[in-house]
Amino acid sequence: MCPGFLFENQKGKIYTVSRLTEEIKELLEGTFDFIWVEGEISNFRIPTSGHYYMALKDERAQIRAIMFRPQARYLKFTPEDGMRVIAQGRIGVYEPRGEYQIILDYLEPLGVGALALAFEQLKKKLAAQGIFDEKVKKPLPFLPQKVAVITSPTGAAIRDFLKIIHRRFANIEIIIVPVKVQGDQAAAEIVEAIEIVNRELDVDVIVLTRGGGSLEDLWAFNEEKVALAIRASKVPVVSAVGHEIDTTISDLAADLRAPTPSAAAEILVVEKESLKNRIGQLGSRLEMSLRSSLVNNNQKLS
Repeated sequence: MCPGFLFENQKGKIYTVSRLTEEIKELLEGTFDFIWVEGEISNFRIPTSGHYYMALKDERAQIRAIMFRPQARYLKFTPEDGMRVIAQGRIGVYEPRGEYQIILDYLEPLGVGALALAFEQLKKKLAAQGIFDEKVKKPLPFLPQKVAVITSPTGAAIRDFLKIIHRRFANIEIIIVPVKVQGDQAAAEIVEAIEIVNRELDVDVIVLTRGGGSLEDLWAFNEEKVALAIRASKVPVVSAVGHEIDTTISDLAADLRAPTPSAAAEILVVEKESLKNRIGQLGSRLEMSLRSSLVNNNQKLS
């Protein structure tokens, strides 16, 4: 008698539950290695383990799905009930309950990109927490003397920024704090840089900047931890990320948003430039007044 069979009779082989489940597992997992499936999320939950549990359903059927924590932490958005998605995974059979499910490796929302959805979700969350409220934003100091610029030291953004500063008011001291502005480690480096500036550098303003790029390129500036670090900063933060049409979470959280790196430089020196012009105007008026007084006095003496 073969292992797993109780016996054979005229009805054929009679399986044990374990043996039958094992063969079903081998059949399903061997046939459906990696598959793509489209469906609507329902019964989504995240227990303390950090795994994502859900069901994927359509009008006629549903299947359980799980995304383990190591994969889930790479998702840029948070799944929600009612969300239509495309998922990639493999079929797995959980033998103790005799259930089959999809073990997910990838999840993407239908109709909108994952990053765009993640942006809107985080924007809504932080807005509800008051991170973007105008009343918590700090004013920029009048006539800043020392500025910390958190950016890539080799990018176009810092070149544009310095060009404007040097042309309009070269006596401002600029301290460049180098960070990655793109990639997996960029957000952590930006947060650390903001903390270092607050802890170790005596500056009047922080400028957080980089040049333009795609939503993915700019993603480090859309991370929650960057927004929280900006709000926790005791030094006012100007965010100048991308082009004028780009808006990032850091822009919304910052004390002031500049549409471009060059615009950030102009904003910082506009007070000095205005003051310089005003002093010139007052000097001219004073000179004219003195000349007029001298003429009048001379006329009286003569």
